[in-house]
Amino acid sequence: MTSSWREVADRVWIRRYESLDQTIGAIGGAAGLAVIDTRANHRLADELRDDLRQLPGEVIAVINTHGHWDHVFGNARFVPLPIWGHVRCVEFIAATGEAARVRLIESYPDDADAFREVVLTPPTEVFEGSATLDLGDRQLDLRHLGRGHTDNDVVVLVPDASVLFAGDLLENAPAPGFGDSFPIAWAATGRRLLDLVAGAVVPGHGDPFDRSFTERQVDELAALAEVARDAAAGVIGLDEAIRRSPFPADATGEALERARLELE
Repeated sequence: MTSSWREVADRVWIRRYESLDQTIGAIGGAAGLAVIDTRANHRLADELRDDLRQLPGEVIAVINTHGHWDHVFGNARFVPLPIWGHVRCVEFIAATGEAARVRLIESYPDDADAFREVVLTPPTEVFEGSATLDLGDRQLDLRHLGRGHTDNDVVVLVPDASVLFAGDLLENAPAPGFGDSFPIAWAATGRRLLDLVAGAVVPGHGDPFDRSFTERQVDELAALAEVARDAAAGVIGLDEAIRRSPFPADATGEALERARLELE
């Protein structure tokens, strides 16, 4: 577990936090720093802001990779900076944020006060397909490649450093998170992501990985989509679907239910 900033390419830093095994990115340019995701509550966001002072330059922008609470509940602590995200990220936070906050207060009693403090703060700079963030001497490409982990996932490409921040579209874990996912569409989104990979890929949780890992997980998502289609069509039952799935049984069961809703 990384306890300090690690420079994975020229002025591209990551810091892996023990809480939620979350990986935060910071990208430096002549104009300042862009920060990728803001952590799970205001207190963790304040810790991130303190840690960012170890890097050269002032923070000038925030990017949300998607609207899940662990990536956006720290947003309020970066106001009034521009916060970039997909247009549906705003809708997702409005539709699910308060219920998530209440659930977290109940589920994490030791951290209940921290979640009570959260002020839901959606992105202020939104786009649908792509956007460019100018850092002075370098530009960041922000892209929505399609539905996958959510309907509002954004990847961040640092072209001059060959680094891709994938958010939770890819996971350095036994399985991706399927709770709000679109398992049928996810494979095609993964293929489009793969076309952008020229170097390191940084996930939202865990350590960076390379193209071969990316290819393997995209292939697994494609295999899952095929299993899910067969299960939804009644060609195979649950036991066979779990046997054929590249992911653990519990994750597969959740993915099959999400795929059923997606196909409907």
